[in-house]
Amino acid sequence: MKKWFVIVLLFAFLLAACKPGASEEAPAAAPSGPLRVAVVMPSAINDLAFSQSMYDALVAIQEEMGGPEKMELVYSEGMFVVDDAAAAIRDYASQGYDLVIAHGSQYGSSLQEIAPDFPETAFAWGTTANTFADEGIKNIFAYEAASQEGGYVNGVMAASLSQSGVIGVVGPIETGDAKLYVDGFVAGAKSVNPDIEVNVNWIGSFSDVALAAEAANTHIGAGADVLTGTAQMVVGAIGVAEENGVLWFGTQSSQTSLAPSIVVANQVYDWTVALDQMIALIAEGTYGGQAFLINLENGGLVMEYNEDFDLPADVKALAEETTQGIIDGSITIDVGN
Repeated sequence: MKKWFVIVLLFAFLLAACKPGASEEAPAAAPSGPLRVAVVMPSAINDLAFSQSMYDALVAIQEEMGGPEKMELVYSEGMFVVDDAAAAIRDYASQGYDLVIAHGSQYGSSLQEIAPDFPETAFAWGTTANTFADEGIKNIFAYEAASQEGGYVNGVMAASLSQSGVIGVVGPIETGDAKLYVDGFVAGAKSVNPDIEVNVNWIGSFSDVALAAEAANTHIGAGADVLTGTAQMVVGAIGVAEENGVLWFGTQSSQTSLAPSIVVANQVYDWTVALDQMIALIAEGTYGGQAFLINLENGGLVMEYNEDFDLPADVKALAEETTQGIIDGSITIDVGN
């Protein structure tokens, strides 16, 4: 996030604090004082996947704004039980937090019930484009990732590096950004080698590490020499890949530190691209009603290459060419929910 944005944002909050009372038809009063943000996440803040991507973005924004004195940040992690998450969301709203983020598509029905009770609190959830504005709810933002884009780039590299012609994918539940990533990965691999075998195993869980490890072993037993997957459970699959010397492609957050010898590249989510816009709107007194997309073009999706992995120059060049093609529209990815 650029320094000019921080200066403008702080000025907006100061201006809101000094502004006289608005008319009934004007936007709701913007928060004064430090911005207070709470986030509820289904897994740990260091899961190397979905939850960490959001936590890292919020910490980066807090640092850019000037630390805890300018932006208070609290979180609840491991909220895989929806009822527990709903209780935490309501509790944060009742404490007067300016922005409460429900970081998981499973939390949508909870926000539908809670948000109307706190009209001066901004809520956000993802990954989705549904703000519930058509139901008359005005204080929910939505955000999503075009994860098929980095998935496609990863698939191009995977097919280029595979010697066996067999690739394995460990998926959680066939929905949201997970499905988009897997579909994009398969499409990218097929664009390089239409005959390549890409085996996809949906294990039915975002968090079951043991099932992910089992799926990885099954893929390797079927001849896969390259693996990928998405969601926090992939740490189990990465461990199996490392034990067997099988290459890995990551998404959501950087997974290189877990297995630097076999992780080739990662698609990293940078949620600051969406969060910056939400925070600016909140500073103006707008608490919801808009959806935000992160992609390769706006920098919300970043391709990160493992510097310790000896990626052939031609494969990296192909990946970079593919990335640019997606950005400029010369490459289209025909996938969807």
